[in-house]
Amino acid sequence: MVRRIGKIFFVLIGGGLGYQYGDDLFSMLNPLLNFGVVAGTQYIGAVLGAILFFFLANWLLDYILRVVRWGEETLVKMPIVDVMFGAMGLISGLIVAFLLFLPISKIPIPVIGDLLPLVVSGLLGYLGFQVGFRKRDEIMSVFSIGRKDKKKDNASATVTNVENKILDTSVIIDGRIADICRTGFLEGVLVIPGFVLEELQHIADSSDVLKRNRGRRGLDILNKIQKEMKVKVQIWEGDFEEVSEVDSKLIKLAKVINGKVVTNDFNLNKVCELQGVAVLNINDLANAVKPVVLPGEEMNVQVIKDGKEHGQGVAYLDDGTMIVVEGGREYIGNDVDVLVTSVLQTSAGRMIFAKPKLLERAL
Repeated sequence: MVRRIGKIFFVLIGGGLGYQYGDDLFSMLNPLLNFGVVAGTQYIGAVLGAILFFFLANWLLDYILRVVRWGEETLVKMPIVDVMFGAMGLISGLIVAFLLFLPISKIPIPVIGDLLPLVVSGLLGYLGFQVGFRKRDEIMSVFSIGRKDKKKDNASATVTNVENKILDTSVIIDGRIADICRTGFLEGVLVIPGFVLEELQHIADSSDVLKRNRGRRGLDILNKIQKEMKVKVQIWEGDFEEVSEVDSKLIKLAKVINGKVVTNDFNLNKVCELQGVAVLNINDLANAVKPVVLPGEEMNVQVIKDGKEHGQGVAYLDDGTMIVVEGGREYIGNDVDVLVTSVLQTSAGRMIFAKPKLLERAL
């Protein structure tokens, strides 16, 4: 049906062009072919133009329909927010082009005066669409800032500051975020970026068994949070195409929506601090609620392997905290009483240094 309507449309266009330029065409060809006087050149031109465009219609329609299908698929895949901001940018660019149309059309050079307005309209329309599409997040943040300022100025109104917590891939796979949400200590909106979901999907589709299990665990954790927890979850479907690294996208998103990054990645934690982005590290929270171990305290541990340094042994508490036992290599596989000498606590975790109690008595 569409092809038939398209053929009729092209035939009408060909007939109209042939009717309009039929006289000029025969006037140009008459000196070469010596037609003589031909009556009804406009109608003959209309018939020739309709026939020519009828045969060209198949090729032209195939090309046009491919372009239309490509544009339709692209628009369907794009989030509605991107389409809206792109359309607003396009309209703004065309308005600027319309304001420049009259000055440009008055250029005394005939060809430039006729073609330049069309070129400027196309260029400004394209630039307006790109600006609206790529800068949508900054535009939205400007309006959100305006609303926040208006609320702050209204002293009689009750201001409710709902913070956005942006989850990264590592903290989703870790799984402890679900337990934290269950306790109710994490307030605000959990924002899950679309590019994080894509990374989780790639991990879940990996050929490596360990990576595949980690990715599937992360997806299960997200489903659990969204369906079982009493916390608001929002999927952020935008993207920063000019940025390739997921960590860099997380930091930029946090700046745009004024949110906090939730992670247990030590390196991302440091980069967020350097960029001035608020970050919540799950390891910091875990360290804060662990039982405090003080130097001089006694404990009984099982040494299970060698340490990095000569003579060291390594043991672990039930919560996974590493204990480095000086001179503990000879106790591997045995339980031993140790005295805590120092505790090292960082965002990467907690490490306890100790020495055997028997060695302390000998000294």
